[in-house]
Amino acid sequence: MNGILKLPAFSSIDIASVEAKLDSMLAAANVRISELEKQTTPDWQNFVHQLDLLSDEVERFWSPVRHMNSVMNNEQIREVYNACKSKLSAWQTELGQNSALYNNMQEIADSEVMATLTAGQQKAITDSLRSFKLGGVALQGPEKVRFKEVALQLSKLSSKYQDNVLDATKAWEKVFEEKEALSGLPQSSLDLAAQAAAHIGKSGYRLTLEFPSYHAVMTFADDRNLRQEMYTAFTTRASDQGPVTGFDNAPVIEEIIALRQEKAALLGFENYAEYSIASKMVETPRQVVDFIDDLSDKAKPQAIRDFSELAEYARREHNIESIQPWDIGYYSNKLKKQRYAFSEEDLKPYFPASVAIPGLFAVTARLFNVTITEIEDADVWHEDVRLFQISDSQGRLRGAFYMDNYARENKRGGAWMDACVSRMHTDTATQLPVAYLTCNLTPPVGDSPALLTHNEVTTLFHEFGHGLHHMLTMVDYPSVAGISGVEWDAVELPSQFLENWCWERESLDMISGHFETGEKLPQDLLEKARAAKNFQSGLSTMRQLEFGLFDMKLHMHTESLQAADIQQLLNDIRSRVAVYPVPEFVRFQNAFSHIFAGGYAAGYFSYKWAEVLSSDAFSRFEENGIFDQQTGIEFLQCILEQGGTRKAIELFVEFRGRQPQIDALLRHTGLAA
Repeated sequence: MNGILKLPAFSSIDIASVEAKLDSMLAAANVRISELEKQTTPDWQNFVHQLDLLSDEVERFWSPVRHMNSVMNNEQIREVYNACKSKLSAWQTELGQNSALYNNMQEIADSEVMATLTAGQQKAITDSLRSFKLGGVALQGPEKVRFKEVALQLSKLSSKYQDNVLDATKAWEKVFEEKEALSGLPQSSLDLAAQAAAHIGKSGYRLTLEFPSYHAVMTFADDRNLRQEMYTAFTTRASDQGPVTGFDNAPVIEEIIALRQEKAALLGFENYAEYSIASKMVETPRQVVDFIDDLSDKAKPQAIRDFSELAEYARREHNIESIQPWDIGYYSNKLKKQRYAFSEEDLKPYFPASVAIPGLFAVTARLFNVTITEIEDADVWHEDVRLFQISDSQGRLRGAFYMDNYARENKRGGAWMDACVSRMHTDTATQLPVAYLTCNLTPPVGDSPALLTHNEVTTLFHEFGHGLHHMLTMVDYPSVAGISGVEWDAVELPSQFLENWCWERESLDMISGHFETGEKLPQDLLEKARAAKNFQSGLSTMRQLEFGLFDMKLHMHTESLQAADIQQLLNDIRSRVAVYPVPEFVRFQNAFSHIFAGGYAAGYFSYKWAEVLSSDAFSRFEENGIFDQQTGIEFLQCILEQGGTRKAIELFVEFRGRQPQIDALLRHTGLAA
């Protein structure tokens, strides 16, 4: 059956009419739901599939609005988004607590029909029953009402949290008339700062808290006071501590934590961590803490050596008696350059976006036997955005993706993949998956091309791995297609896996080319980059473990917590895992969007957990050849195409031939004994 792309018409979205259209759509959906409630002989086609069709219709309407709120944020979009999100949250909570729908789903699960369904259909039904239970379907009376209130309030608070981070980020800037004040910054960063000033009609050089600007100052700026000023502004965003006030997330966090705990308790869980773990690969919060502790034991000695070497270097070579957090990026770059005759800046000329992005597509094509082509004259939300389609070796269209690569104002920070349209089989056609791939890379300046750091190239590969997981699925049931239905602590496997091709000679020849000469990344530079790859890997590993442990411990609490309690918890964790002191004013948690405005609450450990899987999966390519066709096709068939139709660990074992082992991760990060 033919596959079709259902692409949003962004130019036709009338933000002013979105809320009224949503009201109409939900009213019509409720009529269809009341009919499904009365289904006397529910089966896949007349019940589960009909629910899928209904959910898909709502999601395809809402997806572009949700996306524009993240990438083209303004007061009108924000107001409409927040109003509609509340209505959608209430509707979805109502759906999750609909006992008639739950009973119908349970009836199918208990019937003889269940055994005749595919493994994917069975998993979709099993997952759905679990979602009903986690959605409070068994609650009665006042508890049921309260659960709905809690869900609605949590939805509002996550939006408020994200809005505060965005507004606090936008509210700080610093403009210099003379470039001498920015001594040390490379020309590309100066050009970016000049462009940022011109953008608001000013002369000189404008610094902002958007990541390309912040990172450049922390890595290269000779002015220690400037680094301290920017570090302070960045690490106190959305708090009451820094230069920008009025967007404090502390009370928002207090309320989120209290409501999450109440939600978990209503469902009979001891804490929110247990509620979160109920749908993950790991079995208990304790298992996560033990995993982090074990990895911490392996990484901390190296982290201590990393920091001691840096502090000694700063003291010996630069007369810095007491190295501060705003010095770490700056002196780390200098030490790396001294030790390896290498700096990240050395690689940038070899990674123009115009080479790296087609190179990414070429690597993917060779790995998985697919073809990626641009769709010209696409209807998009910003002039930087491009639309591509992906086809398989038999010429079948498999999906499409939007790329919105560059940092700009009014765009949420970070990088992410989000589902635009999910794969679904209908009576007339197969609806093909469409993805949003969003980054905040260093943009082009004037007529000069966008030159990417190697870290930015790695970010591109990471998000594209998520995109491939969404687009290359061969599952026709949206709740278990692509990344849907995949346990959250396994969802980072394809993304981290694809990053490995940013380090191999054969693939680097495909993604690099000097912006002036076209020369591939020279071997001596590659060897320096590889030698420096695990420079301070102990420090970076411990930082990730700190975040994961804070997230898990925070959500293991059962009592209410005030902002001071949360800060104390973080301080206690730092006293155990951090290897250098963090200033008292830092409010990292106030901009930790992953766990307070994203999907990673009691799940941030997933990055390290999935890194064990991704390193081990890649080790099979190291054994067989990084472009070994059979290995690539097996990864495609065992992991990417399967979506959430089976448990992630089963799919991994099918690909790797055994249970995952941590050895490859320790070797890849330079932590192996």
